[in-house]
Amino acid sequence: MGTRPAGASGAGESAAEAGMARDGAERPAAEVSIDLRSDTVTRPGAEMRAAMAAAPVGDDVYGEDPTVSALEEETAELLGLEAGLFCPTGSMANMLGIAALTPAGTEVLAESRAHILRAESGGHGALAGITSRTWRSDGGVFRAADALDMLSPPGSPMLVPTATVSVENTHNFWGGTVADLGELRKLRAATAQQGVAVHLDGARLANAWTAAGVAPSVYGEVADTISICLSKGLGAPVGSVLAGSAETIAAARTLRKRYGGGMRQAGIIAAGGLFALRHNADRLADDHAHARLIAEAIASAAPGAVDPAAVATNIVVIELGQRWSAGGAQAFARDAERHGVRVSVLGPHTVRLVTHLDVSREQAQYAAEALAGLAAR
Repeated sequence: MGTRPAGASGAGESAAEAGMARDGAERPAAEVSIDLRSDTVTRPGAEMRAAMAAAPVGDDVYGEDPTVSALEEETAELLGLEAGLFCPTGSMANMLGIAALTPAGTEVLAESRAHILRAESGGHGALAGITSRTWRSDGGVFRAADALDMLSPPGSPMLVPTATVSVENTHNFWGGTVADLGELRKLRAATAQQGVAVHLDGARLANAWTAAGVAPSVYGEVADTISICLSKGLGAPVGSVLAGSAETIAAARTLRKRYGGGMRQAGIIAAGGLFALRHNADRLADDHAHARLIAEAIASAAPGAVDPAAVATNIVVIELGQRWSAGGAQAFARDAERHGVRVSVLGPHTVRLVTHLDVSREQAQYAAEALAGLAAR
């Protein structure tokens, strides 16, 4: 399966051999050297740590942390919006943005696999009293008509009015698909006429603008609020920023305190986000290339498991089908880890891998060969 990069062992062994010693006894898993479970596993490098250690700080609840303020202003300007709000997590940024746009008792519309509805612990309903409905896309491809066909205008005391449409870009659970800018413009034009807001869950928005080859500021033209995560592909250790109009962000700032998200000398972590925005966005195309390399190797070894043409950014979803039927995706992940590669299990026969700045070209090549060998079995 290729030469294992430094820190890994057992190159050339079969999956079974990797987990069993010659006497047949189970042997410990190899030291993990390539972690592809998510791009959230990145660790700050020496330069980022130095920037964090040197950051000027103040009490952010009083609005006195200069590094936090710089991050908020720089992010908002980058996205073409008026103001920003630093949040400890992407889930909080999404909840604050949607809550600021969506009164209790109204609804948000989103795609059926949307992160805001599947992976944020029900916070929008539990904390903000917001209901939701979903549309199902074809392979994660965003079509404005899918959302617009579901809009429920106000007027009936029995029906829940639509206040907000949320679009995820890139779409995590659909394998990092990129929302077409033309479709986002169609959505914005139609919702604006009907008084409906648009929230853009841009957890991996930097991957989207890199893949689409557009300026980040164009997204401020198609959404009222945008969340962008700093701790995924951008590589900061923690934090997201919510951007929007000055009025909306002021409301979100009050909600952040209510939700327990007020922070004091947060400039130490905000400095990591500033460094990430300034230095790590331009290299995301490398992650995309590494993901396609892995996808192409797996597709060649196991036709139908991956469609390389659908790998638009840094996420690869492997559909094992009836392969590995005895243990399914869990068995695949265990054997991958024995070869020094970690992946996520999304379902009984589905695994996901995500490339990031801590994965070199050499490591991507090794992972491609190892995972292709396993997928072919």
